[in-house]
Amino acid sequence: MTPAHGNDDATRITDDRGFLKASQPPTLSEGADTRPRRWVVLHWLTVLCLALAALLILTRDEVDGRAARAWLLEGHRHFGLFVLMLFFARVALRPRLGKSPPQGRATWIMRGAAAATHMALYATLLALPLLGWSLSNAEGKPVHLFGLTLPALVGADEDFADTLLVWHQDVAWLLIGLVSLHVGAALWHHFVLRDEALRVLLPRRRRE
Repeated sequence: MTPAHGNDDATRITDDRGFLKASQPPTLSEGADTRPRRWVVLHWLTVLCLALAALLILTRDEVDGRAARAWLLEGHRHFGLFVLMLFFARVALRPRLGKSPPQGRATWIMRGAAAATHMALYATLLALPLLGWSLSNAEGKPVHLFGLTLPALVGADEDFADTLLVWHQDVAWLLIGLVSLHVGAALWHHFVLRDEALRVLLPRRRRE
């Protein structure tokens, strides 16, 4: 038996007549582009902070105790600020990494859609915590980070607070939609196109 040659990422084995006999799950090739470890860490830290911020605020809606609700809201604010800090860290790191080569087998339309989705994700990752920060200020509540009181972005204004609350919720729903689209595209690349678009962002053991 001899291995078949081609552009497919999956390893294909053929018999002597050239018919496909078996295939193995795709693996990350030795020459494939990989994302720097720092970028992968920032990516998954952002995912973790977003998940914890959402979990805390959703849990708060189910809790009756005033102290517990205050603690959960404060945790939600902290993880929202962590998302903001990670956003700026990613923006600062991006120019140092240069432009990454395109991953996977996608048409120019798919690449354009992916680029637009990433830009929208970045915009929401910036807007959502800033809206939450401004919302707290408009409600007359200071925002703290590790015991430090952060400067107010807006003055106390009950009517403006109501508007900011709506914006904050709308952007949160937009982020959920974008994340769902992003995850769906990653799974499509991994299980349907069977390329390396997802695997380059997964933790891997160091090669010896």
